[in-house]
Amino acid sequence: MLSGCAFGAALGIIWHLPPLAIALVACVTGLIAVAVGLGIAHMFQTRSILLLVLGGIVANALFTSLLSIAQYVADPVDQLPSIVYWLLGSLSAVDVQALWIIGPILAVAIVLLCLTGRAIDALSLSDDEALSLGVPVEQIRGGLIVLTTLICALTVSLAGMVGWIGLLIPHLARLLVGPGNSRLLPLSACLGGIFLLAADGVARSVSAGEIPLGIITELFGAIAFVLVLHRVRKGWL
Repeated sequence: MLSGCAFGAALGIIWHLPPLAIALVACVTGLIAVAVGLGIAHMFQTRSILLLVLGGIVANALFTSLLSIAQYVADPVDQLPSIVYWLLGSLSAVDVQALWIIGPILAVAIVLLCLTGRAIDALSLSDDEALSLGVPVEQIRGGLIVLTTLICALTVSLAGMVGWIGLLIPHLARLLVGPGNSRLLPLSACLGGIFLLAADGVARSVSAGEIPLGIITELFGAIAFVLVLHRVRKGWL
C-alpha cells in the first residue's frame, strides 16, 4: 500500500498537480495497490493468510517498479527532489485544504476501527470459535481490511512515508494496557500521535533546515523498538 501511495504522489508531482490533488491521487493509488494484492490472493480461491501476504509482496514489487519508472522520467532538477522529499515524509508540506477534507473521513474510520476491538479479539481464535461467539468473521475481516487500508492511505497521502510508528507504538501500548484491542487501539492512536509530534519537533529544531520526518522516526523508532524487544523477550523465549 505504501508503494502505491508513493507512486501516486510521484505522478501528482510529475503532472504538476496542486497539493490537494497529489494527496487524493496518492490515496487512490494506495487503495488500488491493496486491491491488486487482494485480487492476486483471491485468484487461487483460498483463504490462506500466506497467499494474502504473498499477494501484498507482489503488489508492492509492482508499484515499487512503477515508482522507479516515475523517478527515472521525472525532471532531475525540479521534480525528482520533490519526490524524494515526499518519500522521506514531512508535516511541513501538509495542505490545510486537504486536511479539512481528509481529516473527518480519517477520524470516522479510526473511531469505527476502535469500536471493533472485541471482534478483533475474537478473530485471534479460529474461525469456528469466533463464529460460535456470534462474530461474523468474513464481514468483520473484510471491514477491517477496508478500514485499515483507508486509514493508512489517507495518512500517507497527507504526510508521506513516515516509518516505524505503526511497528513500534502498538508494541509499546501492549506493554501498558495488555492485548485487549478495545483499549489497545485507542491508546496506540494517541501514543502514535504524540510520538509523531515529538519527532516533528526534533526534526524542526536540531538544524537550521528541517530534517525529513521519516529520518527521525526511523532513527528513534529502531532504537526504541530494540528496547521494547528487550523488555518482552522473556515472553517469547
